[in-house]
Amino acid sequence: MLELIDVTKVYKGGKRAVDGLSLHLGPGLLGLLGPNGAGKSSLMRIVATVTRPTSGRVRYRGVDVLARPDELRRRLGYLPQDFGVHPHLTSREFLGYLAAAKGLSARSARARIEELLVLVNLTEAVKRPLGAYSGGMLRRVGIAQALLADPEVIVVDEPTAGLDPEERVRFRSLLSELSADRLVLLSTHIVPDIESVASDIAVLAGGRLLRRGTPEQLAGELSGRVWELAVDPGTAAALQSRYPVSRTVRTADGVRLRLLADGPPSDDAVPVAADLEDAYLGIVRQSAAVPPGAPSSADAAWRPAVRR
Repeated sequence: MLELIDVTKVYKGGKRAVDGLSLHLGPGLLGLLGPNGAGKSSLMRIVATVTRPTSGRVRYRGVDVLARPDELRRRLGYLPQDFGVHPHLTSREFLGYLAAAKGLSARSARARIEELLVLVNLTEAVKRPLGAYSGGMLRRVGIAQALLADPEVIVVDEPTAGLDPEERVRFRSLLSELSADRLVLLSTHIVPDIESVASDIAVLAGGRLLRRGTPEQLAGELSGRVWELAVDPGTAAALQSRYPVSRTVRTADGVRLRLLADGPPSDDAVPVAADLEDAYLGIVRQSAAVPPGAPSSADAAWRPAVRR
């Protein structure tokens, strides 16, 4: 459905936000996971036709998107990381304005807007101006506008920012349902937002694709290398300086650590099953240890970087 081929984006000053990245995408939900500054938002803006890549190709159903962007725009729903609104309009008025801009008829727009206001739980706030909405409520308006035209491709960048836990669960469930018959591209640095809904995950850092696979595949590569142990605070600090630590929990007796290591970091360390958060940490840590210009680890076996 959508192809990105050797896409690169270089900004003024030489900053390389996306670096020779290729992805081939079909119906389903692809979780784009990476730390802040990984190039996720730049890539999302390229897919959404907001910006053009410096080099590379983008094709949608075989059509060159850079030459004919409207082919994708007509079938696209996009929620950027920074979403602006008209503060004096109500949510119903604002969505009506955007529906007209998207070419929806007045009749179909009214029905669709009412459906979406229920879906994002905003029916009780429709008479209030958007300037009086909380950050989480505005995010829900952003989600609604991305779904206005019942898009075939949905691009959402950090969509759960500002949402409370119940809203995050509701939105993740919605994206999972939508991905049954369309392409959903979800970008985040929050692992639980992807782990529960995405069967296909791409990990980015430094504008490069590091790994792609199912959560089970990515976690499975760390089999036998994830450990948990309880230690005192001083020992915890020493271990954190030496090993990648994916979880730290303060307890009444000290600190419980979950960390990555090729062998047991101490005699009382217990091996545990790896999860996606462990895999993500290991992949990003390994990429930081690779010298600039070295081949990407996207298709190579890897091991967690550990300072000896």
